[in-house]
Amino acid sequence: MERTRRGSPSWFVRAFMQEGGEGPMQSSARRGERPPKAAGLPGPTLARLPFYYRRLLRALDEGQEIVSSEDLGQAAGVPAAQARKDLSYLGEFGRPGVGYDAEVLADHLADFLGLTRDRAAIVVGAGRLGMALAAYTGFARYGLHIEALFDIDPSKFKQRVGSKPILPMSSLGDWFQKHRVDLSIIAVPAFAAQAVADRLVEAGARALWNFTPREVQVPPHVYVQNEDLGTRLAIALYHLRLRDEEEEAE
Repeated sequence: MERTRRGSPSWFVRAFMQEGGEGPMQSSARRGERPPKAAGLPGPTLARLPFYYRRLLRALDEGQEIVSSEDLGQAAGVPAAQARKDLSYLGEFGRPGVGYDAEVLADHLADFLGLTRDRAAIVVGAGRLGMALAAYTGFARYGLHIEALFDIDPSKFKQRVGSKPILPMSSLGDWFQKHRVDLSIIAVPAFAAQAVADRLVEAGARALWNFTPREVQVPPHVYVQNEDLGTRLAIALYHLRLRDEEEEAE
């Protein structure tokens, strides 16, 4: 079977890039129009859009109606001019000297990223990480709803994470036959990652979010985002070391 490795800084952008659908963000900006297509959009720009969206959500939570390109650029780690250029691919929303209407731009980004459609997910691995992911309520703002967990430990089968059941791995295929599964989250020990990925692909998985430190390989028709927390920790510690050196030099 031909395999390929895939990944991007933002799993939900490429994994769920679809138009239409109703869901968590009932877009007031749609007005019967489809969002711009992703064709021709530079990869780095696509990867930054989720950071702009997250900043806009925070602004709305705080009651902030206008967001500047400086704020958006800071959220994505780029200059304000780059943020304005990125957002120009979606249309003209900003007002020179004023900024962006947070609600309007958030609606357009939600449409463009495919976040207006509810997505169903499962978690394989009911350890501490798997349970924490299943309990996290923030995914709902992106239209993602985890519906069940799967594990090989019989002592966990009577447990629940909120309303989500923990089911035996032997029932994985049956779940895929009876339920829609858009995203399968892998939260097992590293040595089991590839075997779990293979079982998910066999069951009919469309997209995988892999939280183990071992990259998994899948057929070309399946998207996989490898999320190595150890690598991200190493980067954070590197920047912390730089801060320590700066403070010691003062």
